[in-house]
Amino acid sequence: DALCYPPYSLLSAASLFSELTVAPKALAVTDSHPLHSWRFSTAPCMDWTDRHCRRFWRTLTRHARVYTEMVTTGALLHGDVERHLRFNEEEHPVALQLGGASPADLAACAKLGANWGYDEINLNCGCPSDRVQSGRFGACLMAEPELVRDCIAAMRDACDVPVTIKHRIGIDQQESYSELADFVGTVSHGGAEVFIVHARKAWLQGLSPKQNREIPPLNYDWVYQLKRDFPALTLVINGGIETLDACDMHLEHVDGVMLGRAAYQNPWLLNEVDERFFGVASSSQSRAQAVESLMPYIEAQLANGARLHHVVRHMLGLYQGQYGGRQYRRHLSVNAHQATSSSDVLREAIAFCSAPQQDMTRADVALKA
Repeated sequence: DALCYPPYSLLSAASLFSELTVAPKALAVTDSHPLHSWRFSTAPCMDWTDRHCRRFWRTLTRHARVYTEMVTTGALLHGDVERHLRFNEEEHPVALQLGGASPADLAACAKLGANWGYDEINLNCGCPSDRVQSGRFGACLMAEPELVRDCIAAMRDACDVPVTIKHRIGIDQQESYSELADFVGTVSHGGAEVFIVHARKAWLQGLSPKQNREIPPLNYDWVYQLKRDFPALTLVINGGIETLDACDMHLEHVDGVMLGRAAYQNPWLLNEVDERFFGVASSSQSRAQAVESLMPYIEAQLANGARLHHVVRHMLGLYQGQYGGRQYRRHLSVNAHQATSSSDVLREAIAFCSAPQQDMTRADVALKA
């Protein structure tokens, strides 16, 4: 599995801006093909959707669009660029989500992301955490649509891959659909054509990020109305979507769906995505086949100094609801952290999920699950 590195040496923060204007571009997957649309995507999730997670998901779906964790402009302009941006060639189509509020900084980082080969640059206007608010970006940007418009315009001018936005339906005292429509209309004037809408508002005070994902009520109708009012825009709906049947229902009203927790906690549902939403054969015929196809990647990561846990922590839900699933999770949770753990630990975990013998009682099967 090849990692995507920039076509130039790692740059110091001091030389970043000048080098960005002359660095040759890496080839990226084009979005002109219908398989590379926003029909189905996985959400950017902090501490979850790292490059190991995304590479694992590619054993289950080749065509769902996957997103990085949010990366702040400060982390890229003043930190370890390679650590934040390297990814596996197999991840395409893959989007880089940025967090920031300075048009100039976002433009520089969008250009950097495009040069690394990302297929899309996404601006985060939905995260409600205190840390993000202190930097005046994330969900609080919904109070400044003109600034968001200018950020999008600067990012679009800086790169030639799609620049998109992910946002809420409102924040704090924003109670009306007209305020949401005004935000979308204003931002679209900056050149944004793809809006990924988490169908909950965010309370910037009084609720934790976890509570903001669960407590504010879902309002899918407002997202549907956005599509009716802005038919030329691509509208992707996110929030509380747990099944592929629910995805089908939403796709009757909008252009795309985005799943977060449901895909992470029960990743096997991704194996049906390619056939169901893109009309091509599924990537894996069984969970065991998906795991086996990932083994060369795991071996390569271990050889490069990673621990088994770095990869398999994203695989704990693979056998959710299946025979032996509980023992599979327990074995990985207990043994994958060790410095000497090899891929054999994963194979041992899968062995717990072998089909029960025909003479095993129903109670025995229930106990194993």
